[in-house]
Amino acid sequence: MNYTSIGSADTVLTDADLRHHLFEALKALGPKEKVLAVPPDFTRLNSRAGPLTCMTHDFYGEALKDVMPALGTHVPMPEWQLDRMYPNIPKRLIREHDWRHDVVTVGEVPSEFVSEATEGIYTKAWPAQMNKLLWEGGHDLILSIGQVVPHEVIGMANYTKNIFVGTGGVAGINESHFIGAAYGMERMMGRADTPLRRILNEAADRFCPHLPLVYVLTVIGPDGHGGLVTRGLYIGDDHETFERAAALSLEVNFNMLEEAPDKVVVYLDPEEFHSTWLGNKSIYRTRMAIADGGELVVLAPEVGTFGEDKEIDRLIRKYGYRTTPEVMKAVDENEDLRNNLSAAAHLIHGSSEGRFTVTYCPGKLTRAEIEGVGYAYGDLEAQSAKYPIQALKDGWNDRNGERFYYISNPALGLWAHRDRFV
Repeated sequence: MNYTSIGSADTVLTDADLRHHLFEALKALGPKEKVLAVPPDFTRLNSRAGPLTCMTHDFYGEALKDVMPALGTHVPMPEWQLDRMYPNIPKRLIREHDWRHDVVTVGEVPSEFVSEATEGIYTKAWPAQMNKLLWEGGHDLILSIGQVVPHEVIGMANYTKNIFVGTGGVAGINESHFIGAAYGMERMMGRADTPLRRILNEAADRFCPHLPLVYVLTVIGPDGHGGLVTRGLYIGDDHETFERAAALSLEVNFNMLEEAPDKVVVYLDPEEFHSTWLGNKSIYRTRMAIADGGELVVLAPEVGTFGEDKEIDRLIRKYGYRTTPEVMKAVDENEDLRNNLSAAAHLIHGSSEGRFTVTYCPGKLTRAEIEGVGYAYGDLEAQSAKYPIQALKDGWNDRNGERFYYISNPALGLWAHRDRFV
């Protein structure tokens, strides 16, 4: 059932609007005594999920028993991030998701379904996993809160992904990421109906009809003046709720370029991006746009590690961001990578596939570390002087005789040239 469906490319929803529509939807659900909220972590700071989660607390009060950020493989949120994103949520309500230990397998999507959905690219049954708190917590409402935006693993982020990946386990996350990478990002990004989405939705339909899951989905877009606004709010428990949000996200978050840039400059906000695991949105959100033989310059002042998980960080350093055939060969030949397929998928996501150069300009990684994973190293100070972000505008820029395309936050969209959007 859909409780709220409001949005368009021109809609502007204020926080007061969000509160009104959220409260109306929650009233329609009837009284609740034990509520679990599953919002995103700090990597989705701009999603408006923070205010919506705080509003949920305002509405339910003591009936909101648990708040579990959907970390997936990310590190737990430190106190300063919780204070910034969820300022009125008592710390005693916060639950940390541990993707390696604190999960339960609720069923397996049959191999026949997986094989058909992936066109034979992946033929194993897929384990549907989630945090035990969702499955065994006895809540009478599980409110999954988050943003729908183009995504490299599944086409469009959120909805059932927030449950089976955001609170998922090692096997489910590893295999889901690998399915997406093997099928091909260019075949999925910006699309609501993808092989992995079908698999996750099938898992929800098969194993979770008894769970009181309701989704609160936002669509965030540029305001035309360098800022962001909420363009849509969709609340419901069915596939149509997600599909409506995805349709609007495609309209406001997808940037189709008439000209393939020879150079793209991307800035990674120091508050949001501390690893290449997150910062490589600069690569996979732009690689369908960049011209063959072009260059991507990544200004990354706070990037100081590769993976957020220690084992994944080790694997990235060991194998590097290579082409898809090289990564697939490494998976076949090496047990450690085969046992961490999400890392293998990430290596593919972070590759230029040899088409263009990636010049990474990190604030906290050395030249040896950057070059060791297959990127070109750029001096942050020198490149920041050449491309001063305060003087740039999102989109095309002409500076010192050079024409380039600038992106201030790669997490908020998808960029492609028409010839590469297959």
